Amino acid sequence: MEDRALSLFGTSHFGGWVTALFRRAEVDRAVYFALLTRGWQLLTGPVSLILIATYFSLEVQGFYYTFGSVLALQSFFELGFCIVIINVASHEWAHLRLEPEGTIAGNQAAQSRLIILGRLIFKWYLVLTVIFILAVSVGGYLFFASKPYPGVDWRFPWIVLVVLTSLLLWMMPFNALLEGCNQVAQVNRLKFCQGLLNTLALWLTIRLGGDLWAGVAVASVNLGCNLYLLLIEYRRFFKPFFHPPQGGSISWRDEIWPMQWRLALSSLTSYLGWSLFTPVMFYYHGATVSGQMGMTWFLVTGLQLTAQAWVFTKIARYGMLVAGKDYAELDRYWLRTAGISLVAISLGAIIVWSLIYILNILQVSFVHRLLAPLPTGLFFLGAILMHVSQCQSVYLRAHKQEPVMVLSVTCCLLIGLATWLFGSRYGPTGAGAGYLAVMVLTVIWETFIWFRCRKVWHAA
Repeated sequence: MEDRALSLFGTSHFGGWVTALFRRAEVDRAVYFALLTRGWQLLTGPVSLILIATYFSLEVQGFYYTFGSVLALQSFFELGFCIVIINVASHEWAHLRLEPEGTIAGNQAAQSRLIILGRLIFKWYLVLTVIFILAVSVGGYLFFASKPYPGVDWRFPWIVLVVLTSLLLWMMPFNALLEGCNQVAQVNRLKFCQGLLNTLALWLTIRLGGDLWAGVAVASVNLGCNLYLLLIEYRRFFKPFFHPPQGGSISWRDEIWPMQWRLALSSLTSYLGWSLFTPVMFYYHGATVSGQMGMTWFLVTGLQLTAQAWVFTKIARYGMLVAGKDYAELDRYWLRTAGISLVAISLGAIIVWSLIYILNILQVSFVHRLLAPLPTGLFFLGAILMHVSQCQSVYLRAHKQEPVMVLSVTCCLLIGLATWLFGSRYGPTGAGAGYLAVMVLTVIWETFIWFRCRKVWHAA
């Protein structure tokens, strides 16, 4: 099973000690590669930030980070379907296995249901990709053209970046299906290699004076790595999906739609919650402040992604335990992994914030490319609470249910409203305070839902 502890350090005394430490910390191969990826990002992130601060003007930096925020509009089109795919596929994979040669084996009915799911989502995402290209390219163009910045050549890089991002959107369900089939370690291994190449592409493009083409270079690397995973490494896995299955069926209305429409509604509002910070700063306070907001938010989300490695890599495992009704092991395993991840994000936030605070006291010039310690601290506190909520959501969705739809929609709308009201008037500090206040409400509300649903579902 993919969740066994690592044995990457040989049989020496030191290697045995490290393996035992990894086992106690619930670091399997999937978590290992996820942490390697995050570690590489944390190690090279400051270098990337320095390069951006050195070679980009304040206006170009603002465009660079705002590009990413606008492209996050894909959440409007993706509609949370990947979460459904992972959880539904994990229940089928409980009866299947991957043979050494890369083919799927096991229960025929489960395999047919998996293939039906895959064929459906591949077609659905193709339609979404076409709509995304047309809507975001035009909408983004009008948004960036609303204020003149004659010194920034952003038009052609923007169009190319939208096309590449659209292709990556179409490939998202392929990766989600693999993760639902407990191939998380292999997917994360490729993501680590992808991270290495991303960094090299970013640094090289910036150093050569590519400015906004740096984002295009990174997207190109992402696309190439995904093509390798799907067309080469897992070509035999996906081969059955090109032919209609024999026997078995899956009910869209009963098994997918109840969870999907709730997640879709949540996804439609998620952009307001997580991607408006930089555009609001850009519109009301200029490209310089939006660049500071974008760089700080990059640190916050990087820390979140690092802590998520312990929980999000276990989604398939949680779903398989639910499918087998092994609720005692589900609770034990989830509590342990969620607890470790919470400690990780809390310690990380303390360390990074303290470093930013010290650099401000020392008046290091580079630190002024980031937000001040007060708004940065507010965003870090909100991120810790957000992580608690995310862990609870992963547990609930492993049951192929989505009981937090009302909560998610309400809190995303509140975050967006707070960002607009307070961020437009009081800048990043106002946006950070509003974000933190909403996250306090979110954790209290979702904890109540978690206890209620767990009691009802497991009793049944």
